[in-house]
This record gives sequence, C-alpha cells and structure tokens, in this order.
Amino acid sequence: MQDSLRVILDIQELDMKMIRLMRVKKDRRKELEQIADLRRELHAQITEKEQEIENLSKNILIMETKIQEISTKIKKLESQQVNVKKVDEFNALTQETTSAERERINLEQKTSDLVDKRVAEEEILQKIKESLKNSEGSSLALEKEINASIQVINEEGLALKVARDVLTAQADPEILRIYERLLRNKKDRVIVPIENRTCSGCHITLTAQHENLVRKGENIVFCEHCSRIHYWQESVEIEGSAATTRRRRRKAATAQ
Repeated sequence: MQDSLRVILDIQELDMKMIRLMRVKKDRRKELEQIADLRRELHAQITEKEQEIENLSKNILIMETKIQEISTKIKKLESQQVNVKKVDEFNALTQETTSAERERINLEQKTSDLVDKRVAEEEILQKIKESLKNSEGSSLALEKEINASIQVINEEGLALKVARDVLTAQADPEILRIYERLLRNKKDRVIVPIENRTCSGCHITLTAQHENLVRKGENIVFCEHCSRIHYWQESVEIEGSAATTRRRRRKAATAQ
C-alpha cells in the first residue's frame, strides 16, 4: 500500500505545481482583463463626451437661429415704427420691440453659457484622449510581458502533464481514482503525513488507534475529520519520494 502511495505522492507534487501555475495564469489573465476594461472605459468616456459636445453644438445652432430670427423681427418692427403716425400704434411697436430685445438678450446669454460649456467639455475630451493614448502606450509593453509569461506557464504545464501521464500509467487505478476525486473537491494536498499524531492537512489530533493503522500501511486510511489520505512519513517504502525530499530540504533549512 505504501508503495502505491509513493507513486500517487509524486503525482500529487506535480498536481500542486500545476495548481500553482493555474493560479498564476488566472492572475495574469485578470491583469489583461483589467487593462482591457480600462481601455474600454476610456473609449466609452470619449464616445459619451463627443455625444455631449455634439448635442451642445446642435443646441447652440438652434439658439443662434432664434437670435437671428428675433434680430430680423426687431429690424422689421423698427422699420414699421418710422411709418407709424398714431401714438398708440407707435407705443405698441415700441413695447413689442422691447420685449423682443429682452428675449434676444436672454437667448444670447444662454448661447454664451452653452458655448462656454462646450469649450469645457472639449478640454475634458482632449484630456481623456491623451489619457487613452498614454494608457495604450504603456499597456502594450505590459500586455506583451503578460502574454509571454502565460506562454511560459502553458509550456511548463504541458511538461508537467507529460510527466504526470508517465506516473499515472504506473499508479494503482483505484487509489488514483480516489485521489483525483479528493483533489477535485479540495484543490490542495489530499495525501498527507501524520505529524505528532496530528493530521498535517486539517491539523486536528488523531487517536492512537488511527496512527497505528496508518503506520501499518496495510490499507488506505482516511482522516476522520477532513477525509484526506494519511501515510506514515517515516515508512521505508515512502523514502525517496518527492514529498520526502521536499520535507528533508525544509528540515535542513530550518536547522540552519
């Protein structure tokens, strides 16, 4: 049984590397998405601002047309006043002209405000365009670097898969099936040693009877708390596995 676990342990080491690679790849892709989101947001702001400026220009044109019409009306009223002989008619024309003048002044003020607003919006639009240009310039190098790193990750992942396929052919099919089911659920190490009568996966204390079963290594023994598979790390059959080598290096580093 311990011999069978040794092969699965080596597979597990490859799977852990693969999981770490996939997490890095996911983070890198997220960075690309953030760059694309920023670019889309700036493009959306430009489109929105251009539409606002276009609407302002239309309103300004409408205002200017009205001002021209009122100016023409005022000239016509003034022309009529010259030929009027009755005081009442003259006063009525004067009142109408004054009203038209007020309306024209009011429209001219509104038009001036719209022009000022358009100028301000055009300045904002220019700044957004400059921001987009700078963003695209700086992000191109970053996107290239991210895509290159993803390519490296893909190549490393392919190499890990090839190595895993070799080990899978040597593994006990039943134990491998159980291991892969646990791995899908936990996305972490699922074959772990007992350390000081404690599961090194969930860190809960185990019974002496449980420890003895693991030490014997006659059957697969699952943790009663987290369902991970336990093995006895001092077992002669496990010596030489990737997991044991990793622990030895960790202990040596701690001792130094």
